[in-house]
Amino acid sequence: MRNYIQYIPILTTLFSIFFSIEIFKHYKIRKTKYLLWWTIGVITFGLGTLAESINALFGWNAINLKFWYIVGALLGGFPLAQGSVYLLINKKFANITSWLFGIIIIISSILVIMSPINIPQNFDYRLTGAVLAWKWVRYFSPLLNTYAFIFLVGGAIYSAVKYYKQTKREALFKGNIFIAIGGLLPGIGGTFTRMGYVEVLFMTEILGLFLIYIGYKIVKSGKRQLSNKS
Repeated sequence: MRNYIQYIPILTTLFSIFFSIEIFKHYKIRKTKYLLWWTIGVITFGLGTLAESINALFGWNAINLKFWYIVGALLGGFPLAQGSVYLLINKKFANITSWLFGIIIIISSILVIMSPINIPQNFDYRLTGAVLAWKWVRYFSPLLNTYAFIFLVGGAIYSAVKYYKQTKREALFKGNIFIAIGGLLPGIGGTFTRMGYVEVLFMTEILGLFLIYIGYKIVKSGKRQLSNKS
């Protein structure tokens, strides 16, 4: 079973391609910041599972490991969270945090690229940031992931408070709940990965992306209904 599970990222990557094309077409029509960030989020999600697919099909290598760490551990749920910030919270705050965390991501990515690789004894050649020789580089990841967690969950709570009793905007509430859960599931899988259960990550990724897709469709439908009524 374990051998089959390691190929799940291939399915997740294919689904992310389909999803990113659909949401980008939507962005080209609407030209809104939240759709742009959600598009980036789906693309980076797919790039992370692409790296996992490469590892499953062709084996471990340092370049792919660093690529995976940058798009997965550093970017992670940040673009999706930023999309929710643009959709639900103050635009000025969203712009400031986009620049601030964008700079942090660029700097930390450069450091990951520059870090030597230190392969321990009995290494099983799975994808893990533990092989980065500059251990302190990994301190950037919790900062970025905490921000993503706060605003994915916070965005869902905010929409719950703001839209729960507004029948016309119920779709925004429900859609952001799905997106928040979907964005957080890979983080849960990442915790299991650090415990040695990387297969859990593969399962939470495909489920998480599916929930994000459902949330996106709900928000899209709700926005269309609001436009038709206005």
